[in-house]
Amino acid sequence: ETQYVCLFVCVCVCVRLCCRSLALGTKTGYKLFSLTMVEKLDCIHESAETPDVYIVERLFSSSLVVVVSTTMPQRMNIYHFKKGTEICNYSYPNNILAVKLNRQRLVVCLEESIYIHNIKDMKLLKTLLNTPSNPSGLCALSINHSNSYLAYPGSATIGEIIVYDANSLSTVTMIPAHDSPLAALTFNSSATKLASASERGTVIRVFSIPEGQRLFEFRRGMKRYVNISSLSFSHEGQFLCASSNTETVHIFKLEQMGPSGGDDAASWTAYVGKMFSAASSYFPAQVSGMMSQDRAFATVHLLTSGQKNVCTLAMIQKLPRLLVATADGQLFIYNIDPLDGGECMLGEGTESEGSEVTETQTCPSYAATAALPASGPVTATLTGYSEDGGAKKGEVIPEHEFAAGPVCLDDENEFPPVSIQKC
Repeated sequence: ETQYVCLFVCVCVCVRLCCRSLALGTKTGYKLFSLTMVEKLDCIHESAETPDVYIVERLFSSSLVVVVSTTMPQRMNIYHFKKGTEICNYSYPNNILAVKLNRQRLVVCLEESIYIHNIKDMKLLKTLLNTPSNPSGLCALSINHSNSYLAYPGSATIGEIIVYDANSLSTVTMIPAHDSPLAALTFNSSATKLASASERGTVIRVFSIPEGQRLFEFRRGMKRYVNISSLSFSHEGQFLCASSNTETVHIFKLEQMGPSGGDDAASWTAYVGKMFSAASSYFPAQVSGMMSQDRAFATVHLLTSGQKNVCTLAMIQKLPRLLVATADGQLFIYNIDPLDGGECMLGEGTESEGSEVTETQTCPSYAATAALPASGPVTATLTGYSEDGGAKKGEVIPEHEFAAGPVCLDDENEFPPVSIQKC
């Protein structure tokens, strides 16, 4: 029987290094797919060991996978899926709402606290306690591990963003991004820009990192408020896509107005844009803000609306594509015209109803992938930890043990690095 997405569909496309993968949580476990062609998905792993998976995160193209299930929502299991071994598991005082990871840090987000681990040995480095109520677990971690910027809501009532350096374990800046609470956050691949949207869903803003200055402002629409479910930059940072509970996915182009003179000066559009920009300084902030907002460069109209979906931008077969994974188990791939934009069409080789993310091909079972026997996992219960990551007086931090030694991310046999080849 075909399995469909249970709670969350996690699309992880590391466009920075031309890696395309999709992780899928289902009622019976989780599946990992590789996408190198528009025509098909390659199932590279399937596990039925853990039911009702609602979080599954893979570290780029490595063998490290983090899984959280509704049967034990306070526990995070970390697996080496190619060997079929469990590296370790951790339990937290409340339900896990989100997990983010790069090659330096693993971040676990609860409703009112955030835990930062060193991913190479899973040691707890920092606990951010009493963070503003964050029932959706909204946070973003940069994939550029040289700084490991972490962004999370700084308020439960307005759209403040805290940018935190997970490497130096210090706060970088606070950005007053929106009047309404935050709904979506994402970094670009180089961690020089941060995009955000609020619960109103009408405006998307892009800020410089680490300064926190507003660079761009895009208007998704004015007719209705929507729930923006995901934001994603393209590899080079030129485009930003946004999906919501409506049938439309928007793609915005990040480009500054050129200096006066030459073709720009002769362009009627450029002339009008500059005129409005000059006049906006005489209007109230709300009015001038609306005048400076740019509309979508390209759009996609899905066949259905009202359900959670995740979008991302990637290069597949040397062409820019928009990927949209929906909560009913469908993956849509659209072609993007990088010059003219407009309405995007389904990619060559995809059917109008989309591609089921659960391929009919048989994936190797979890047990079949086991290369080494798994030793007993050790659970570290993180209750009552202080802000510096240590235990409170009188408490004992459990020893950290692993199934097969420490997590050697630099060992190509253990965790193959992402290919640096150009697509």
